[in-house]
Amino acid sequence: MQAVIIDRFGGPETLKSAKLPDPEPEKGEALVRVRACALNHLDLFVRDGIPAYKIALPHILGCDVAGEVAEVGEGVSSVKKGDRVAVSPGRSCGRCESCLAGRDNMCKEYGIIGAQGGPGGYAEYLRVPEAYLLALPGNLSFEEGAAYPLTFLTAWHMLMTLGGCGPDSTVLILGAGSGVGVAAIQVAKLSGAFVIASSTSEEKLEKSVKLGADAAIHSPPQDIMKSVHKLTKGGMADIAVEHVGPAVFDAALKSLKTGGRLVTCGSTTGPTVELDMRYVFSRQLQILGSKMGTQAEMREVARLVAAGRLKPVVDRTFPLSQARQAHEYLAQKKQFGKVVLTV
Repeated sequence: MQAVIIDRFGGPETLKSAKLPDPEPEKGEALVRVRACALNHLDLFVRDGIPAYKIALPHILGCDVAGEVAEVGEGVSSVKKGDRVAVSPGRSCGRCESCLAGRDNMCKEYGIIGAQGGPGGYAEYLRVPEAYLLALPGNLSFEEGAAYPLTFLTAWHMLMTLGGCGPDSTVLILGAGSGVGVAAIQVAKLSGAFVIASSTSEEKLEKSVKLGADAAIHSPPQDIMKSVHKLTKGGMADIAVEHVGPAVFDAALKSLKTGGRLVTCGSTTGPTVELDMRYVFSRQLQILGSKMGTQAEMREVARLVAAGRLKPVVDRTFPLSQARQAHEYLAQKKQFGKVVLTV
């Protein structure tokens, strides 16, 4: 099969085409003919050699996959050859206390395909355990099918499970044009919340409002905290969703009302933030770390996507042979929604 691999860590130049043997499905697995694979900033972090992800080289990146079943292994009954599928990206042991309690994203062995959960989708074929296959309805393209699993699952877990988002909530979404941001706008609106989108790009904010955001903050030049104060008439936000890190963390925290919740799932502007603990305890704020979500949440997200209540947004596609250009484009942070490789 044709694939794009990394055999050393570094910049986009480390991505290289390779011809590899076709994988064969084992018992309980299906072989998926990959048709699309969406990019995430995680791809860039793994490629760079982030210490948190210990992977063996050479390695195939790619967390978000959609395609069609090419072959099924022994014991597989829920799918057949030719079925259109998306792939749930998380992997857990299925045996530990967390997994048995339905908290599989807290499994000590938890990983994400394309990172530390096995090879990913920058290839023509991918072996997938049956339990991680999601039906892809005919009203969605393969590109759309690849554009939703990781980010919509993450946004759902952040807002609904950790944030307690509902119709009385005011939600501030930082980095609104990203994959997680686009998903978070939709999830928050689905719950009935009042949504404030923040971005450095006016163009992305215009698209955020068309997607459902009730208000927008262009920062810079606008001050996030002062803008939230004005938009809420002093009420401030119940929930702040952020994955940016030090560039916005302090502003997000100070935009919360007493008892508010900041939920974070990333740090694209760096790993370290300064925190005034007095502000946190005096206002009884909660800072919640979020990583992916459970398989049950993934199934609920897939159901809502299939029903058209959540809609994947594809910004731009590249052929697999242009994976390097796709990485360079994603790194520029100009996209609104997902960047997708077609295979």
